[in-house]
Amino acid sequence: MKNTPCSRFLRVSFLLPVLFLAAGFSFLSCERPGKVVSLEEKPIFSLGYGNFENQLNVFDLTSVSEVSTSIVMRNGFFYVLNGEARKIMEMNNFGDLVVYFYNPEFNPKSSFLQQKGGRETTMKAVEYGFNELSGITVDSSQKLYVVDTLPMDRQEQDEKQQLVLSQIVLRFDGKGNYMDYIGQQGPGGTPFPYVKGIYTNNADELVVVCYLSSYYTVYWFSASGYLLYQLPIAKDSVPNPLKDEGLDSFSNITAIIPDYNSRTLYLAVDYYKSYIDEASRLQSGVDYDSSRVYSLSVEDGLYGEPIEILSDSEEITEGFSGEQYSIPYDFLGVTESGWLFFIVSTQKGFDLQMIEGDGQRILRRELAVDRKKLLYYDFDLSDTGILSALFVRNDKADVVWWRTDSLIQSVINN
Repeated sequence: MKNTPCSRFLRVSFLLPVLFLAAGFSFLSCERPGKVVSLEEKPIFSLGYGNFENQLNVFDLTSVSEVSTSIVMRNGFFYVLNGEARKIMEMNNFGDLVVYFYNPEFNPKSSFLQQKGGRETTMKAVEYGFNELSGITVDSSQKLYVVDTLPMDRQEQDEKQQLVLSQIVLRFDGKGNYMDYIGQQGPGGTPFPYVKGIYTNNADELVVVCYLSSYYTVYWFSASGYLLYQLPIAKDSVPNPLKDEGLDSFSNITAIIPDYNSRTLYLAVDYYKSYIDEASRLQSGVDYDSSRVYSLSVEDGLYGEPIEILSDSEEITEGFSGEQYSIPYDFLGVTESGWLFFIVSTQKGFDLQMIEGDGQRILRRELAVDRKKLLYYDFDLSDTGILSALFVRNDKADVVWWRTDSLIQSVINN
C-alpha cells in the first residue's frame, strides 16, 4: 500500500484505522479542481454481523492490516468472500442466500429452512475445509474459482528462486459442487507463489496473476483448466517514456488485468522521477510523474500504444504555505466493451474515471460516499460495466452499486 494522505488500496480495498465499535476519524483534505457530476448510488441489500450463514464475520477488524473479505458480482448474483470466517456467500440481488460455502470447523452447521412461503427453497450449503481464502472470480456458467492457501505441510519450496509455493485455485461448478484445484500446470498442479489476482474472460478461460519480488508471472488457462500460456513480466521490462527522454526514473506496475474478448493483458504503470535538491544538486527523493496503461499481447509479447491516465491532485498546507501533489488513480478493471475504469479516494468519497479503449472519450463521475463512516470497503467491476461495492460500517455491511453500464451506453448512443 502506498502511504499517502488519501491512501490508495491494493485490491481496491482499504481498512480504516478504527476500532470496530468505536470511532475516531481524521482525514487530510483531497481537493479537486472543477466540478464533477455525482453518480447515483443504489442500495442492493445489507448484511448483519455474526457467525450465521447470512452474516459477515468481521469482528477482528481492529487495526490497519490486510483483509480477506471481498465482493464479486456476476449476472446479477453477488459473491461475498469472507476470508476471516472461511466462508463464501452467493446471494441474489434481494440479499437471499443461494449457495453457502463454509468450513464447518469455524462456522456453525448450516440450518437452511426447507420450506419458505409454502415453497421449497433452492438454497444449498457446501462444506469445504477452506484454510486462508484471498481471491475470487466467477465465469459465465457460474463456475466459482477461489484462491486458498495450503496448510504448511502441503506447501512447496522453489529452491532456485527462493520462493514458497503455497496457494492454489479451487474450482466449484455452477451448482456448488467441488471439482478440483488448479496449480501452475493445471488441475492438481504445483502450487502458485503469491496470487495477486484471478480473473475469467468471455471464453471462460482462467487468468492467474502472481506477484514476486522483482516480477510478475501470468498463468493463462483454458476453460477446462489446462495451461495455455505462462508469461513472466519483469518490473523494468515495461516501456518507460521518461528514460527515453533521458530522465532518471523508474516505473511501478500497479495492476495486471486481462481483456474479456482477447488474450490481452492491461498493465497499469506509475512512473516516478528523481528529485534533485537545488542547493546541493544531489538526489534527495522521488516524485510521482504520470500513469499509463499498456495493452500486452499474451500470444506474441508485444506492447500496444499507451493510454495516459489523468492524476488526482491534492494540496498539503503547512502554516501559510501550500503545495500541490499529484495522486495516481487505481486501476479497477476493464469491461467487455473495452472501457477502462479507475478510482481514487477524495474528500467527498471517490472519483471515478472511465476511459474508452482507444482513449478518445473520458468520463468522470463522483461517488458521494461518507468515508468517515466506513471501516472497510471493496469494489468490483462486472464484465458489463456495473460498479459494485461492499461497505463495512459500524452496525452493518451494505452492498451497493452504480449503473455505470447505463451511463456508458447513453454516451455511446449520443
